[in-house]
Amino acid sequence: MRRLHSIHRYWIFIAYAALLSGCSATPAYNPTVFQASIDQPSLNMSPMKTVVIAHVDLGSQSRNYLQKEAPRIDAQISDYLQENGYKVLPQREFQQHWNTAVRAFGNPVDPTSGKINAKTFAQIMYQVRDELVASSKVDGFIFTDLVERQESFSGGMKHLARWDGVARTPTMQGPGDGVSANFDWSMMAAVVSLNVTIYNAELKPVFHGRGGLDATDAIDSRSTAGRYIRRRNILENDSNVMEGIQLAFYPLIAMEDWPGDP
Repeated sequence: MRRLHSIHRYWIFIAYAALLSGCSATPAYNPTVFQASIDQPSLNMSPMKTVVIAHVDLGSQSRNYLQKEAPRIDAQISDYLQENGYKVLPQREFQQHWNTAVRAFGNPVDPTSGKINAKTFAQIMYQVRDELVASSKVDGFIFTDLVERQESFSGGMKHLARWDGVARTPTMQGPGDGVSANFDWSMMAAVVSLNVTIYNAELKPVFHGRGGLDATDAIDSRSTAGRYIRRRNILENDSNVMEGIQLAFYPLIAMEDWPGDP
C-alpha cells in the first residue's frame, strides 16, 4: 500500500509540472514578456521563507558552455533572493542529498540525449525534500534553467533582438569594428533566458517565470560574408543578467520598471 502511495505521489509531481508549463497570468502589453504562473493562494497559506537553489536542471540539460556559467548565475540569484527577504540555504546541501538519492535510484539524466527520466527525477526529489525539510525546514525548491533559443537582430535600425522581456543589441567579436553592408540581419543568433520554477515543501509548483539574459552569439568581424560565432565570454554583462533575474522572478518579487502591463 505504501508503494502505491509513493507511485501516486510522483505522478502528481509530474502532472503538476506539466500543468505549470501551460498556465499563464494576465497578458502583458509587451509581447515578449513571459507570462508568469503563480499560485498565490498556496503562497498566502504557506509563505516561503527558507529556499534552496537546485544545482540541476528541471528540463533538458543546458549546453555545456552554459552549465559552466550556471554556478555564477545561481550566486547572483541567491544574492537577489536574500536582498528580498529570503533565507537561502547553501546549494551544497541540496547537492549532497541529491547525490545520495542518485545512488539509490539512479541518474535521471540520459547521458546521450540530456533528457530527464521523470519517474526517477520525482523519486529523487521526494527523498531530497524529506531530508532537507527535516534538517533545515526548507519550504521552497528553486530550479534555475538556462534555456537557449534562436532570435534575429533584424528589428529596425538599432538591430535589436527582443525576447522574454528584454531587448539586446549584437556584439562584435574579432579585430574589426564594422559590419559588412551585406550582412544578413535576418540570420538567427543564439540567445539565452533564465527559466525559474519553484516548488513548495509539498513539491507542488507555485511559481514559473522566465527572463531574457543575453545573446551567446556575436558577429564575427573577421568574416567578409557575415556570420555569428559563439561569444568568448558568455553572460559577462552583470546588468543584463540582473535584468533577466528580476524578470524571471516577477511577480513573486516586485520589479521596478517591469516592461509588462501592470
